[in-house]
Amino acid sequence: MSISKKVDAIIKKSSWIRKMFEEGMKLKSIYGEDNVFDFSLGNPSIDPPEKFKKVITDIVSDMSGPHGYMPNTGYPSVRKAVADYISKEQNIDADANDIIMTCGAAGGLNIIFKAILDSGDEVVTPAPYFVEYNFYTDNHGGVLKTAATNEDFTLNTDAIASAITDKTKAVLINSPHNPTGQVYSEASLKELGNLLKEKSAQYGKIIYLISDEPYRKLVFNNIKVPSIFDFYKNSIMTTSYSKDLSLAGERLGFTVISPKAELKEEVLSGMALANRILGYVNAPSLIQLVAARLQGESADISEYERKKVIFCEGLKKAGYEFIEPAGTFYIFPKSPIKDDAEFVSELQKEKILVVPGSGFGGPGYFRIAFCVSDKTIINALPGFERAMKKYR
Repeated sequence: MSISKKVDAIIKKSSWIRKMFEEGMKLKSIYGEDNVFDFSLGNPSIDPPEKFKKVITDIVSDMSGPHGYMPNTGYPSVRKAVADYISKEQNIDADANDIIMTCGAAGGLNIIFKAILDSGDEVVTPAPYFVEYNFYTDNHGGVLKTAATNEDFTLNTDAIASAITDKTKAVLINSPHNPTGQVYSEASLKELGNLLKEKSAQYGKIIYLISDEPYRKLVFNNIKVPSIFDFYKNSIMTTSYSKDLSLAGERLGFTVISPKAELKEEVLSGMALANRILGYVNAPSLIQLVAARLQGESADISEYERKKVIFCEGLKKAGYEFIEPAGTFYIFPKSPIKDDAEFVSELQKEKILVVPGSGFGGPGYFRIAFCVSDKTIINALPGFERAMKKYR
């Protein structure tokens, strides 16, 4: 065999998201782009903010001298700009040294896990969850364990408490949440913070709280996303500019550790080293400089809110059950039959592509990514209705 058994097994299992995306490419080649309704991939569909074009043009025009290496953690001036903004946004006193610029939130999670995990250490995450978390923990010898959520996909701290053992090194949350669109409340995060304090004392070690927040600005109805730093000092947040600035292809994000965290300097040193030895040297330099001037900016999120309303109204009319998303650009409806993969196959007959919830550790549901054109949503709704009628 030319590749490792482990990688070969992963390829064979593959990701449901990628499977559906590839199926979409095949169907589009047969039936044409406009006749296939692809809701499989969370790829931003709206333009970056207008200011982006001016900023990147100005930076490129003013560039002079060598375009060389930088510190592993990113440009100091960029990290200061990020620290200044994040301090106001999340009510902390962060400085540039608390920030590490990364290749997206995925790069951020990988350097965090590389820095804190020993072989066999466990990371607990609420289910459903973003499927790549399995791979990110496994990359660094860790084991992902899941904890059930409540029926509305809010945090169930009793389930998290039951999942924590003497091997637990971190709890990983994602809010606003992919795939459910749920946003965790202040009360639930306070409860989680208190739980982690108790469990850290019980086991005589630090259990980190890690928050993956690429959808922080993608919220609806003026919902506020609470800051984890208000509730637990041993917290690390990672995020990206992929969703809120519609710059997914630029692969830029950052991590920030709580200024009050114990062993903060050791963790920062570990993440900085990981940024280099994992090959994430460095977060792309040009887009770092751009992002420094776009702190607080975002794409027109009201476009996603409008699309959400169109889709939710159409799905309700067709008889689907779901929790209306508080954020992100995902809807996570209940499958009308127990086998979510079978129902997803039924939707494919209508040339509709969605992702089975079982791919996210949420069997019996399916994920719709509504970051698409209004035309795609509107033209797909009759197919959703026809598929539902077969099981009603």
